[in-house]
Amino acid sequence: MRNLALAIVALATVSAAGPAAAQTYDPAYPVCLHVYGRITYYECSFTSLAQCAGSASGRSAQCEINPYYAGPRRPQRQRRTY
Repeated sequence: MRNLALAIVALATVSAAGPAAAQTYDPAYPVCLHVYGRITYYECSFTSLAQCAGSASGRSAQCEINPYYAGPRRPQRQRRTY
């Protein structure tokens, strides 16, 4: 009986949890635009601060360095098959 009650409480706890939030930063780009307003969001699609600043100009936004930037991708070495 105790196990059944514990299982019901555990199931209720798991089902009451909300959905997981999406990742805020895209690790493929080094600079993100943080836009403020009724909806605040990050747009990580810039390769330089100057490029981001051009997009932020005249808006309620600021450019930030992406703390999750993974760095440039190295090309894969091709293997020779004999």
